[in-house]
Amino acid sequence: MPAEHTGAVGSRWPVRAAYRWEGLILALLAGVALWASLGVDGFANGSNVSFLLLDTTEIALMVLTMTLVIVAAEIDLSVASTLGLSCAVLGQLWNAGLPIEAIMPICLLVGAVCGAFNGLLVTGLGLPSLAVTIGTYALFRGLAYVLLGDQAVADLPPAYTGLATASLGPIPLASLLVVVLAGVAAVVLHATGLGRSIFALGSNVEAAFFAGVRVKRIKFWLFVASGTMASLASLVYTFRYASARADNGMGLELAVVAAVLLGGVSIFGGRGSLPGVLMAVLLLGVVRNALILADVANEVLNFVTGLLLVASVLAPNLGAVRRRRTTPSVEGKSVS
Repeated sequence: MPAEHTGAVGSRWPVRAAYRWEGLILALLAGVALWASLGVDGFANGSNVSFLLLDTTEIALMVLTMTLVIVAAEIDLSVASTLGLSCAVLGQLWNAGLPIEAIMPICLLVGAVCGAFNGLLVTGLGLPSLAVTIGTYALFRGLAYVLLGDQAVADLPPAYTGLATASLGPIPLASLLVVVLAGVAAVVLHATGLGRSIFALGSNVEAAFFAGVRVKRIKFWLFVASGTMASLASLVYTFRYASARADNGMGLELAVVAAVLLGGVSIFGGRGSLPGVLMAVLLLGVVRNALILADVANEVLNFVTGLLLVASVLAPNLGAVRRRRTTPSVEGKSVS
């Protein structure tokens, strides 16, 4: 596999970034941030910068594992519903009188179980992850409403709600958590044998299998990691808003997938990088924040997000589509 597709060590990503999609995302991020700083009142204030970073925390956490899943040519559309189910479990257990220190690992376990359920259906039964996670998208959210209904649990410990919104200067502590986990995920994806196996799965799963890659095992644990990260995001989300509700995080799966694809990860798998995805998260956050400050209607925000999602699917992958269309004819000529 070419280094530019594997993302492995030796791919010279920093040198080639300016000539790839990630370079364009960086330029767009810088341009939009400059425009917003000069043209939108209050955008460049330290408090708004802190709010912007904090507002992207849950999305940034979930894209870390979603990137690995999509690079492996799978998808998990149930992440926001897993987040909501974990929030509902937190609220229900808090109402039951359990200490919050005991509830948090239970919530992470809930996410891991949700991910394992997705993984078993995909790897054990051979079902397509798109269909599976559309189903569990509804299933997990429905379970959240069964547990908590329309109730909002708001009497959460002030120590944790305060920690979720605390910052060092303009940098929220939650963003530092994202940085640490992003470093771990980047090393795994771009500098380990596991990362090379994940890229191999997305490039050609049959070739990866015959090369000795444990296809089902890796995919299963990727879904477990995705569910666990969604539950971690649920803890940040619940404490940040000081409210546990069954509808927490509703709709965030669109922003997560949009950020991953906008960051240059191929929808077909086998190509992408975490730095590009994280820049895309910031780009989406800056655009949304600037439009909100400019009093743009929510319908326009949804339109812009959808437009960016379509662009993120089309633009970085046009070359891949062209190669997929031309390769069979080339093969046919060589056979004849």
